[in-house]
Amino acid sequence: MDSESAVAIAEAARNFNKARMAAFWQEVWAFLRGKSIDLLSFEEVKHRLRLRDERYLGLQEVELDKIVGSVGRYRDFTRTFLPRTNAVRSRWQRLDAMARGPQGFPPVELYKVGDVYFVIDGNHRVSVARQLGAKTIEAYVTELPTPVPLDANTQPDDLLIKEGYADFLRQTRLDVLRPGSQVILTEPDRYRQLIEHISVHRYFLGLEKKRDISWDEAVASWYDNVYMPMVELIRKYDVLSLFPGRTEADLYAWLIKHQEALRLHLGGESVPPEEAVQDFLSKLEAK
Repeated sequence: MDSESAVAIAEAARNFNKARMAAFWQEVWAFLRGKSIDLLSFEEVKHRLRLRDERYLGLQEVELDKIVGSVGRYRDFTRTFLPRTNAVRSRWQRLDAMARGPQGFPPVELYKVGDVYFVIDGNHRVSVARQLGAKTIEAYVTELPTPVPLDANTQPDDLLIKEGYADFLRQTRLDVLRPGSQVILTEPDRYRQLIEHISVHRYFLGLEKKRDISWDEAVASWYDNVYMPMVELIRKYDVLSLFPGRTEADLYAWLIKHQEALRLHLGGESVPPEEAVQDFLSKLEAK
């Protein structure tokens, strides 16, 4: 072994030890703060979002910060791809030495879902590249399209919410009927309530128009004439600022229930949406 190779091997060992120590402290702070530093499991994401279609995007330069999961090695690395176990040491160190050579290492293979990426092949290369301070990495990318938003802040615990939204979109086709709509609940069980709202709206719309109403027409009409008017009031009165961590769809669901409770309290008399919002806010102030 020549002296240059010996230096590269020693440097790779130091880098791995540094990365392992950083992973240790990352896990300690995550435990103390109650936050996850786990990578997302591609298999779980694919199952929950019912991902089916694929399209090859070719060789691309991908931001390392947007690689947040793995197909099979999501337990071996932290969310920032620090090594969580010494079992990856020898391969990690070989790739560290390779990265410092004249040719570097070959591109990784990634799946793209939403705005984030999952490693098919190249977990160690991603880990080494991040530890060396790189911002991007060359990758062969295959995209699995989804209307459900995924970004670098998506955590494993968020996947249940994403699954609920994916099911809602499959039932309503709202992403097709109203592109750009974001009816996202933090309590996925409440999507059943929204489906009920649409069904009731479809029934009364049919009575009003004296004809059968298709499901697509009912969904679009509900969004335009029931959901969005309430959302505009939520924005007008800045209601969302009173409920950190919630969404406009959450508040819509609560306010519709409050509107119905007011209607019953008034003996069945119709309650305009703005009056329901004002009453809701006044009761909050009284508490």
